[in-house]
Amino acid sequence: MPGRIAFVPPRYGAGVVGGSESLSREIAIGLAARGWDVEILTTCAVDHYTWANELPPGVTREDGLVVRRFEMVHHWSRITTEVQLAIEAKKPSTLENQLNWLSGRFAVPDLFLHLLVHGAEYDHVVFSPYLFWTTTVCMPLVVERAVVIPCLHDEEYARLDVVRPVLRDPQKVWFLSEPEHEVAHRLGPVAEHHVVTGAGIDPPSSYDPDGFRKKFGISRPFALYAGRREADKGWDWLLSTFADASRTGGLDLDLVTMGVGKVVVPPELSGRVVDLGFLSDQDRNDALSAAAVYLQPSKMESFSRSVMEAWLAGTPVLATADGEVVAWHCKRSGGGLTFHDAQGLASGLKTICGSTNTAETMASKGRDYVLREYSWSVVLDRMEAELESPAWQR
Repeated sequence: MPGRIAFVPPRYGAGVVGGSESLSREIAIGLAARGWDVEILTTCAVDHYTWANELPPGVTREDGLVVRRFEMVHHWSRITTEVQLAIEAKKPSTLENQLNWLSGRFAVPDLFLHLLVHGAEYDHVVFSPYLFWTTTVCMPLVVERAVVIPCLHDEEYARLDVVRPVLRDPQKVWFLSEPEHEVAHRLGPVAEHHVVTGAGIDPPSSYDPDGFRKKFGISRPFALYAGRREADKGWDWLLSTFADASRTGGLDLDLVTMGVGKVVVPPELSGRVVDLGFLSDQDRNDALSAAAVYLQPSKMESFSRSVMEAWLAGTPVLATADGEVVAWHCKRSGGGLTFHDAQGLASGLKTICGSTNTAETMASKGRDYVLREYSWSVVLDRMEAELESPAWQR
């Protein structure tokens, strides 16, 4: 057996919505299939809005892995609120207050105790993403055997003093893309042993675009957005930009969306936005294959799994030019275009949707890119080479 490894995501499970959590789960399952002794150390939370303890604490077996769940403790305070407002206003706060802010969102004392007592029993402990208490507070306990997959964005949170050790001190840091790697260096010191591993994704066994249209009663051509409907993910901006592009560009195209978060449709898009809510994996894959184009408005991406899923489904991508990571993928693959504003969105949609040849060529290039660079076999090979490298001996 190669070794014993623990993953420490803030949430875990097949129904958990979150890019870093999905990534941790899939790496863990993949390494277990290659003979690693894998454990999951996580919380009782499912919903990233409430962080409530929805699942019972204790040990279960999920996905063939041992899963240890620990209860969260919440103690939101005046300092927590003040620091949150300071972060949003880009104002400085002390390290002590930043730690209070982190703990105010949630703390997991029994997880901390488990790593304190048992941390040395693991050959490697993998933490992701960079910001939560589960990483910032727990990682230093096992720093000499820690791997951090930060899923880093160029955002104010990444500039906090409390985050610096997460990128600087672990034995290894794994980045998901070159732009994410560059962001880390712009922000401050990075651990000596760091590498761009990418993330893995394998193609589904089948797609049924016609079945999707029939099931959900969708007959018109549509652009698709999948993910969290939140301002930080560019959702509000996408709605207003799509409305402007539709008005000025005369687009005969609807917008279909799926995921979590509230959808408030502007009056000018009445009847043009179809919200499907949270879908099963198969319905999601079928939606991606049925779409004329996939829209990615988020600047806050370290990899963008949904873009890869769109390319695998044979759908070209149109993404915000302000998102370094997705723009990098589009340029590197040839699988998509970028836009800055409503005029650019309208132009990009016309280019892609106005020519079957153009759309098919882009989609084909995107699919080839994902299969070449980000199949799980390729990514797990990179990760295993890192785990087995002599850099672990300080």
